[in-house]
Amino acid sequence: MSDDHTHVREFFAARAADWDARFPDDGPAYAAAVADLGLREGNRVLDAGCGTGRALTPLRAAVGPSGVVVGADLTPAMLEAAVRAGRDRDGQLVLADVAALPLRSASLDAVFGAGLVSHLPQPAVNLRELARVVRSGGTLALFHPIGRAALAARQGRQITPQDLRAEPNLRPLLAGSGWRMTSYVDEDARFLALAVREG
Repeated sequence: MSDDHTHVREFFAARAADWDARFPDDGPAYAAAVADLGLREGNRVLDAGCGTGRALTPLRAAVGPSGVVVGADLTPAMLEAAVRAGRDRDGQLVLADVAALPLRSASLDAVFGAGLVSHLPQPAVNLRELARVVRSGGTLALFHPIGRAALAARQGRQITPQDLRAEPNLRPLLAGSGWRMTSYVDEDARFLALAVREG
């Protein structure tokens, strides 16, 4: 395992037990972001870096009983927290790195990634792997329940021009990874970038 992976696992493992309690009001933002993804009954969707699985319930509601919901995360403690919360009933949980997903190419209709992009060790390569598992015309939602400025203030830092989630940085990053950005919102209440799989 790389140093990046070790750092991510350690960071989230230390926070897994009380993660949901720390952010108890995020549910409506997750539901709204899933609605914006435009899923349909029977779709197949991945929650990449699913953490405690807060998106799994709205994803299951969007794709219905005939759809497929997979939650993948690198941190066992986060997946264990998802099970304790009963969210494994809404999707299959998989211990996996988004850089090497155990999924067939073009097997999904969509990917949802909450708080994901800032934790990717190789963003272009990792986003390309997400594109690999999504069919042509499929969709990607990169989401955070608060916007960049609100998140920076919460963490006691300033937004920098190098922030990957800034539209001038994210748009070409996605384009170089097989995605075309179709929508971008960065407000205090949420961050959401939507993209379509090219090719």
